[in-house]
Amino acid sequence: YTTHGRNSEVQSALRTLGSKVEDLSTCNDLISKHGSALQRSLSELDSLRLTGEAGDKIRQVTERATLFRITSNAMINACRDFLALAQAHSKRWQKALQAERDQRVRLEETLEQLAKQHNNLERAFRGAAQANATADNKSSAGPGKGEASDEDDDNEFFDAMEEAPEFITVPADPHFHKSESPSQELILLKKRRTRIPDKPNYSLNLWSIMKNCIGKELSKIPMPVNFNEPISMLQRLSEDLEYHELLDKASKCQSSLEQMCYVAAFSVSSYSTTVYRTGKPFNPLLGETYELDRRRESGYRSLCEQVSHHPPAAAHHAISDRGWTLRQEITVASKFRGKYLSIMPLGTIHAIFEKGNNHYTWKKVTTTVHNIIVGKLWIDQSGEIDVVNHTTGDRCHLKFAPYSYFSRDVARKVTGVVMDKDGKAHYVLSGTWDEKMEFSRVMQSSRGGENGTEGKQKTVYQTLKAREVWRRNPLPEGAETMYYFTALALTLNELEEGVAPTDSRRRPDQRLMEDGRWEEANSEKQRLEEKQRSVRREREREAASQRTSSQSEEGESAPHDSYQALWFERCEDRITGEQIHIYKGGYWEAKDRGSWEGCPDIF
Repeated sequence: YTTHGRNSEVQSALRTLGSKVEDLSTCNDLISKHGSALQRSLSELDSLRLTGEAGDKIRQVTERATLFRITSNAMINACRDFLALAQAHSKRWQKALQAERDQRVRLEETLEQLAKQHNNLERAFRGAAQANATADNKSSAGPGKGEASDEDDDNEFFDAMEEAPEFITVPADPHFHKSESPSQELILLKKRRTRIPDKPNYSLNLWSIMKNCIGKELSKIPMPVNFNEPISMLQRLSEDLEYHELLDKASKCQSSLEQMCYVAAFSVSSYSTTVYRTGKPFNPLLGETYELDRRRESGYRSLCEQVSHHPPAAAHHAISDRGWTLRQEITVASKFRGKYLSIMPLGTIHAIFEKGNNHYTWKKVTTTVHNIIVGKLWIDQSGEIDVVNHTTGDRCHLKFAPYSYFSRDVARKVTGVVMDKDGKAHYVLSGTWDEKMEFSRVMQSSRGGENGTEGKQKTVYQTLKAREVWRRNPLPEGAETMYYFTALALTLNELEEGVAPTDSRRRPDQRLMEDGRWEEANSEKQRLEEKQRSVRREREREAASQRTSSQSEEGESAPHDSYQALWFERCEDRITGEQIHIYKGGYWEAKDRGSWEGCPDIF
C-alpha cells in the first residue's frame, strides 16, 4: 500500500466531496423553488380569510415551511464552507504526501544497498570458509577463517561487523567470544516469543472478595487468578534486569561518582514496568525457583528462589560476565486499606562491581494501587531511598514524588543528588520513573542549609547540560491485550528445556492461566496451596518431635519450621547486618549435569 495510492485516495475523496456538495446545491435550488411555490400557495390559502381551526392550521404550516427553507439554506452553506476548506488544505496534504513518498523511495534505495552489501559479505564469508578448508595452516594471516588463533578470529570478525552491523548472531564484546567451543565464532541466539495468548474478558467483582479483607496481609488473602498476571513474583523480581545495560555501562565508568548515576538510574528503571501492570503476580510456592539465563545475548544469568513462605521472601542472585553482580532478598508487606492497596517491599538490593570493588546498596519505595473499589486501577510509586557506595562513601538521595492532583510538577517525578563522602554535590538526577532519567554535572552550588537534600530549594545547583542516562523501552504491539507485558516479560514464562523441576515455568496453574483456562487454573491453584500447607504441617510436626527428643530449646534460633533453602544459605550480611540468604552455588552446575535429585516435589 504505497504513498502514491494514498495520494490518489485523497484526490478521489476530494472529488467525491465536491460532487456531493454540487448535488446538495442542486437540491437547494429545487428546495428554494418548490418552497417558494409552496409558500405562495399557502399565502393564497391564507388570503381566503378562513376562520377558525382551518386558518390556524394554514398559518402553522406556513411557519414550518419557512423554518424548513432557512434550515436547508444553512445546511447548504455549511457544506460549501467545508468544501472550500478542504480545497484550501489539499495542496498542503499533497505536498506532505509527496515528501513522504520521496522519503520512502530514499529508504528503499538505502535498503537495497544494504541488501547488496549483506549478500556480498555472505558470499565473501562462504568463499573464505571454503578456501580455508583446503588451505595450509600457515596462511592464517590471510582473510580466511578456520583454525586460526582466537586473536585473529576476533580481529577478522570485527572488520566484518564494521561493514555490516546487521549481523545479529554474535555478542557485542570480544570478551564473550571465549565460548566452550573456540572454533565456533557465530553463536546462533534462540528466537524468543513475542506474543502470549490474549487476556480473556472474564468479569469478577473485586469488592465482593476484598470487603472482608480490610487490614489483612495481601499474601494471606485467597485470591482467584482473575486478578493475577500469568507470571510469578520470582519472575517479576527477575524483571529488575530489564535494563541491565545500565549496569554494563556502570562497570566501565572510571569515576565512582559517574558510576553512581548509572546505578541510581538502574534503581529507578525497575519501576517502569509497573505503569499499567495492575495484575498481581502469583505468590511463589516455598522452594519454587526461577532461572533467567541470558548469558549469550546479554552476558548475565539470574536465579531466584522462594526461601520463606510466612513472611513470603524471595532471594535473587544475578552475575554478569561484564563485571557486576546483583543480589537481593525481598519480603513484600502489603495492606489493603479499603480504597487503595499499599505494597511495601522490605529488604536491601546489592550491586557489586569487580572494577574498583565498589559495593552499592539501596531499598525499594512503596507501591500504591489506587481505585480498588470504584474507577480504573492505577499505580503510583512514592518515597525516598539512598543509594550508597560502601567502598567510597558516595551517596545518592532519590525522591519519588507521590502523585497529587494539585501539584504543578510532572507526574511520577524522581529527583536525586549524587554526593561524595564529604557531602559535596557532583551530579543532579531528574526525570520520571515511567519514562526517562537524566543527569547533569554540578559546576557550582550555593548552600542555604546544612544539607541540600533537605527542605525545599535549600540549595541551588549550577549544572552543565543534562544527559539522558535511561529511557523506557516502548511496549510491544498489542501489549494492552497481553497484560501490558514488556518484551522481556513476554519471554519469562516461555518453556525451556533443562530448567529445574521447581522452576516457575513448570507451575501448572500459572500455565493454565496464560493459556486462558482460568477455571482450571483456579482449581489447580487451590490444589497446590493445599499441598503446600500439608507439607508445612508435616515439617512442623517433625521439627517439634526433634526438639522434644533432644530437649534443647534454643529460643528464636530454633524455629518451628525447619525449612532450609536449596540454593541459598542464611547468614548475616557484613554490610547491613541483616539476616539474609546468599547464593551458595551449585545450581548451574546441576543444570549442566541434568541432576536435580535434591529438588522438592512442589508442583
